[in-house]
Amino acid sequence: MQNTVVIIPTYNEVENIEAIIKAVFSESDEIHILIVDDNSPDLTALKVKELQKDFPDRLFLESRNEKSGLGTAYIHGFKWSLKRLYQYIFEMDADFSHNPKDLIRLYNACKNDGADLAIGSRYVTGVNVVNWPMSRVLMSYLASKYVRLITGMKIHDTTAGFICYKRKVLESLNLEAIKFIGYAFQIEMKFKTYLKEFKIVEVPVIFTDRTKGESKLSSGIISEAIFGVISMKIKSIFKKS
Repeated sequence: MQNTVVIIPTYNEVENIEAIIKAVFSESDEIHILIVDDNSPDLTALKVKELQKDFPDRLFLESRNEKSGLGTAYIHGFKWSLKRLYQYIFEMDADFSHNPKDLIRLYNACKNDGADLAIGSRYVTGVNVVNWPMSRVLMSYLASKYVRLITGMKIHDTTAGFICYKRKVLESLNLEAIKFIGYAFQIEMKFKTYLKEFKIVEVPVIFTDRTKGESKLSSGIISEAIFGVISMKIKSIFKKS
């Protein structure tokens, strides 16, 4: 997995961070990790700094002053990665909802199978979610159906956050123009990639809900996704016109 970086945004993930870093590094000696921490009160960043002694030149930390949203954390990570030589740039959660063993499958989809964007998909082969209440499964599944209908994207898991980008995709996007900061960020990035006609592939994965720490999902994030999709689609139509 040469020229690969895994971006992991964190806010109060001290219970998970050491284990997820070691699990990712165990998959390949060539993977690098960038932690983007939003000044976690539980001192997640301090734990990362301690671990940097064990993984010099492979584990990197960008500390931000405040909690500013998932989307801005990833944009920060993308810009950092593009200044370096990485060709494969991942998004991944810190809480083990994304299995590190699936990193190689997403990488191979881009490296060997021609994908420009590989999505770790919960819904491409049914519903592959573990430990979520049925209400949340239905909300997530129907949200992806809704986004697919509104945008026209042929993607089953439009809100997925386990992703591998080829460098050229991120280079082609105006990262400064990405509007959304919550889960709608994931939709917007896929939609912008789709509009540029890059090849998008869904790789089936099993999503397992966190066992440590607290979920960052909120009603504001959900409403941003619901109403933001319509706004995003309308703007794309006017832009074409």
